[in-house]
Amino acid sequence: MSGYRPPYRSSMLVSLAVFALYAITLAPTTSWWDASEYIATGYGLGIPHPPGNPLFVTLARVWILLLTPLGLSVAVSVNLFAAFTSSVATGFFFLISHRILSRFSDKHWLASMGAVSGAIMGATAYTVWNQSNVNEKVYTVSVAVIAAVSWLALRWYDNRDSIVGQRSLLAAGYLMVLGSTNHLMSVLPVPALAVFVLAVSPAVLINRRFLVRAVLLVLVGLSFNAFLPIRASQNPAINEGDPICESISGATVAIYTNGKAGCPALAQTLSRAQYGKPAVSERQAPISHQLFNYFQYFDWQWARGADLSEQPGGGRLLFTFLFLILGLVGFSVLWKTDRAIFYYLTVLAGTLTVGLVLYLNFKYGFSLASDIAQRSAHEVRERDYFFLAGFMLWGNLAGLGLSGICSGLMKNRNSGNWKLKALPIFMIALIPLASNWKWADRSDDYAARDWAYDLLMSVEPYGVIFTNGDNDTFPLWYIQEVEGVRKDVTVIVVQYLYTDWYPKQIRDKTEPEVQFSFDPKFSTDYYKVSPVPSNPISSATDEMMDAVGSGSIQQDLGILIDGVQVVYPSGSFLARGPRFALSFIRDAIQERPIYFASSAGLLREIGLEKWGVRHGLATKLVMRDLEEETSDDGLVRASERMGAEWFDLERNLSLVRETYSYRGIRDREIWQDRSTLNIPMQYQYLFTQLADVGLTSGLPDAEVADLATEAEAFGITAIGGSRYLRLN
Repeated sequence: MSGYRPPYRSSMLVSLAVFALYAITLAPTTSWWDASEYIATGYGLGIPHPPGNPLFVTLARVWILLLTPLGLSVAVSVNLFAAFTSSVATGFFFLISHRILSRFSDKHWLASMGAVSGAIMGATAYTVWNQSNVNEKVYTVSVAVIAAVSWLALRWYDNRDSIVGQRSLLAAGYLMVLGSTNHLMSVLPVPALAVFVLAVSPAVLINRRFLVRAVLLVLVGLSFNAFLPIRASQNPAINEGDPICESISGATVAIYTNGKAGCPALAQTLSRAQYGKPAVSERQAPISHQLFNYFQYFDWQWARGADLSEQPGGGRLLFTFLFLILGLVGFSVLWKTDRAIFYYLTVLAGTLTVGLVLYLNFKYGFSLASDIAQRSAHEVRERDYFFLAGFMLWGNLAGLGLSGICSGLMKNRNSGNWKLKALPIFMIALIPLASNWKWADRSDDYAARDWAYDLLMSVEPYGVIFTNGDNDTFPLWYIQEVEGVRKDVTVIVVQYLYTDWYPKQIRDKTEPEVQFSFDPKFSTDYYKVSPVPSNPISSATDEMMDAVGSGSIQQDLGILIDGVQVVYPSGSFLARGPRFALSFIRDAIQERPIYFASSAGLLREIGLEKWGVRHGLATKLVMRDLEEETSDDGLVRASERMGAEWFDLERNLSLVRETYSYRGIRDREIWQDRSTLNIPMQYQYLFTQLADVGLTSGLPDAEVADLATEAEAFGITAIGGSRYLRLN
């Protein structure tokens, strides 16, 4: 646009204000799901789950080093990285809105007010805010890429006949390609950019010099994935997928075909083969339900605290439709202002909403379709974070809508006092800020970190603990690798035992020469010093491990575990994961105490539950007849109604009274994520069981009452089916 000067200084101020908001509500440590994995891999330049996210890992490591002089913890530093990238995205969207509104109206204050309002609404949409004050995912980097690409597209549009314009378009393309090595979300502007170029100046696509430079930039951007095989060959502490390549040519083919050919390990990582996602044509739930699931998430964005239900409806629905209408009015402003930009943002919005719904192909929503009782038919958690960029974009479109409404009211009237008259209209932009604060605030959330500490401190020196999935694994990785807590404990993820690389890594990491020693500062009354194991957890060769599969046992199978013969009758089915677990247990139990993060799950699957003894949050495998040999070792059994599990009562009391930490678990007002409610429930059930065992064992009434009171302190209730408050 001729004569237009972008307000970069104002954009920086808006970004700083949003960054400050995120910092005020920042998580002080790690959180659930992928946060711990990404913090740990950023700290140690590791390789997280496929596709490996090399750009994120590298940026996070550089960011940590840059903030080191400030004395911040690693977790806070990486969480601030999420805040920074989201605030950068906000700044770019502010510039986009200001550019549009400057042409829509000759009132400069209207452009500024509309752009600021849009920035506020986009930045404080519930999911955006909730993902920007803790680095749970890598998506905030991709949102920054999407926003930057969109701004560069407008800079090309305004300068398309100059070298500056061509460089802007090349930079936009390069950012998307480089961003793809963070996450494929970064390439979502491609359809919108293609439509934009075709609508504005398709001749650029046949410009030879432009095309040569574009191809070179694509090659350079994708080459960042070479980080994966290079770093994997150095055996970092976290090396998921182990994408090592035997040749440069194989790695190159895998990188430039996005995992469709070439080096098998790298190809499987880049293509995320281990997840076995079905084709888009094979719907995992009806499209109508998937669209309703998206609307559920949209309904949360603008006034999360206005209604207690997770279902669309109630008091929150009024705000939902208000912001829906404002966004649609924003499209009207675009249509009247500039058709080319209208095409770009309309296609981008469609890609980030309906396009993603179709492509992601989710199962039934976590909290929807209650008539579908089978949990495997549902997503394991809410997936609103996938629509992060779309929610930020819609907030900015709503800002355009507010400006359009004000402009319409100003027509044919004396506009002298309209700045004051428009102020109440623009105050609508503060609704998400006010209503979402409590739900998005993470400033007192220590739950994941303290739970990980408690679980590891339940395990004796050099113990092995079998975990089940993300939430009982990644926090343990974080606290071991970043905080250095109980690195002597070997954490084994049962799900990963089905892969060809993970069992070998576990074997190699427990070799005596690389086994971490038990740090005496973590000693308790029940364990102080233990000898370092003299053998790895398994003596199996690579070939032997590769030969392990899943299937039924053809004849009775007896496995000797610590002097006890455990028999699996003919016809029993044993999958690859449990087979490895049994092998590790058999080979390691003489030198390494064996624990399970859950008394259900694997322990029951392999038929060893009758030898389980609870040590706080963990269950230890004690291979002897517990029914006969309990008089001198303090083991007490809970009642049938409390699960009939065995407890080492004194050790449990010591753990819950003297060792465990409960920050953000016992006294947290709002538990936003229903899928992690099993965490406070574990503590509640543990204290309830201990009160029950205390009665059986003759514990004084006052102590039993204290345990029961503690159980109530961890008690939770659902109000309106969604908001979870503490019972005090």
